[in-house]
Amino acid sequence: MNDDVRKYIYGAVTVFLVGVLVWVGIIFVNACGLSLACNRGNTLPETTPIPTLIPATLPVMTMESNAVATPDKCHVAGVDLIGAWVEAGASDTEAFQFEDADGRQCEATFADVQPLFTQANLWYAGSLSCISCHSVDLAVSPAQLDMSSYEGILAGSRRADDAPKGTDILGGGNWSSSLLYQFIAETKADVPGHDGALSSALMVYAGTLLPDVNATPTP
Repeated sequence: MNDDVRKYIYGAVTVFLVGVLVWVGIIFVNACGLSLACNRGNTLPETTPIPTLIPATLPVMTMESNAVATPDKCHVAGVDLIGAWVEAGASDTEAFQFEDADGRQCEATFADVQPLFTQANLWYAGSLSCISCHSVDLAVSPAQLDMSSYEGILAGSRRADDAPKGTDILGGGNWSSSLLYQFIAETKADVPGHDGALSSALMVYAGTLLPDVNATPTP
């Protein structure tokens, strides 16, 4: 009789242990799959509604190294070139004048300004271009801002339902108080491609020198 009781006890304990092992195994497989590394258990990355941005992959370059300095080119900070364009009326065709870093009088057009918005690895190594995020597709463009064209820049940001006009980012011609200046020159934005304020990071060769009216004519 004692042997039968002992067998029942041992059998119950064995069944219980086997059941526990099977239960733990099922939980492990559901959580980790068949891999002992249990990659499924890693913390999931935080995500946002904005699609993952593709990092800049173009060769690292700056406008200084990409453009050859010539006697008729002007040397100017990128942020100052944009500012001169804005304060001159932000035309897409008319030339505007500015003073370069050497104090020389120069002239440029929007064609000289646009590369500052469209080229990656420009403001500093690894920087995204403006249009890599702020594109014509306002549904995914941050702040509903399109920097890919002259018309998009003038249309501004926060354009609800693809409205033709949004918030003016050019400050009505007052560059130092504009949203674009604040973002480029003052803000350290917590987004890819904007690791810090950009104003001092880029000097460019752009535009053309104007004739020096005070120069002594050659006989």
